[in-house]
Amino acid sequence: MSDEPEQSKETASEIAASDGAPPDGPLPDTPAPDAGPPAPPRAAREPFWGYSDVAVFAGLLVASFLVAVALVTVTASLSRSGLRSNFVLETLAMQVLIYILAFSALALLFRVQYGQPFWSSLGWTRFRMSPPLIVLFGLLTAFGVAVLGVLLRTPATRNRITDMLADPRAFLLLLVFGITLAPVSEELIFRGFLQPLFVRSLGAVAGVFAAAVPFGLLHYREYGNSWRHALLISMAGAAFGWMRQRTGSTKSSSLMHASYNAVEFITYYFAQRGAGG
Repeated sequence: MSDEPEQSKETASEIAASDGAPPDGPLPDTPAPDAGPPAPPRAAREPFWGYSDVAVFAGLLVASFLVAVALVTVTASLSRSGLRSNFVLETLAMQVLIYILAFSALALLFRVQYGQPFWSSLGWTRFRMSPPLIVLFGLLTAFGVAVLGVLLRTPATRNRITDMLADPRAFLLLLVFGITLAPVSEELIFRGFLQPLFVRSLGAVAGVFAAAVPFGLLHYREYGNSWRHALLISMAGAAFGWMRQRTGSTKSSSLMHASYNAVEFITYYFAQRGAGG
């Protein structure tokens, strides 16, 4: 009778030792049998900004417009070069100032609020398609928009753009602006800033068209309040948006936009020469 408890104790110790645990100590911590590899870290939201930032940027555009108008007006009134009498120079100066002020404020917002850079955040990355092929897509877009314009019976309205293009010197200034700063700035806004947000919310196809609509409306008044012109420009914007979505690069969509604008300017120039002849 006295040997049974001792024998039981030895048996329990042997069992505990065979399990790899100290006889009189707690069992070591072991991973759960069903635990797999550690989960990867969650990716940052793409894009990192939201619709509240769009509202902030809209306010920045309005503020930039007011500041640009004030600066150009004061400069023109004090200038002896007659800037005030040159509507084209005044308009382009205000446009350049608006872009500089608005993008500078947006870059500061990205850096302070999110710690992110400006250019790469808006998709200004290397070409992921051959540049000549991108230019070709711009030419094809211009051709397609022209065909659609004929089908819609788009009238050749007189507007602010045609008035400015009537002066040969103004034509040259607008041509340079229209294939450099204008397409880059518009692509950064509509395809760099707005489109990724719309694509995140609506999907690729709907997001591309959602960014193209305000792009067309931006040019509504410039073309004599013509809804046909606004629709045609929206279709061109959708093509630029496809390039942005296809390549992930606003540099690519800017080059496509610039080649499209070049065709528009050249076509208008030869059309006017033909009409004058």
